[in-house]
Amino acid sequence: MERRKFIKTCCYSAIGIPIAATLLQSCGGIYYAIANNKKGKLVISKSEFIQLKKDKKINRKFVLVKTEGLDFPICIYNIGENTYSSSLLKCTHRGCELNVGGGIYTCPCHGSEFSIAGKVLEGPADKNLMTYKTETDNENIYIHIS
Repeated sequence: MERRKFIKTCCYSAIGIPIAATLLQSCGGIYYAIANNKKGKLVISKSEFIQLKKDKKINRKFVLVKTEGLDFPICIYNIGENTYSSSLLKCTHRGCELNVGGGIYTCPCHGSEFSIAGKVLEGPADKNLMTYKTETDNENIYIHIS
């Protein structure tokens, strides 16, 4: 294989694999949960993470929430039993709305990547995402947005 063709193939693979992972993750569809704003807390029912398909219960890995006062959605990620992480989907590099998929957040504008905990994985962004204190009880998830 020629050097130029090899480099070209590697570049396409490096770009294509994350995009394919994002597309495959999003095949399940992006779900916007219903949230109530009570005194600076968003309240989301844990049942929002349950999807019924052909009489089967499937647990969603994440849900999105849009709320007044924020220009970007918040992603609530289920990272374990009764453990959730909440991040504002605004890239800290240039303010683009992030994509969710493949267990990471990706910026479609300049390629920054963030962990589901909001930590920078890949630049050009050099600041972590805005994350929110998240608590739970038996029925609900509480996100402190103020």
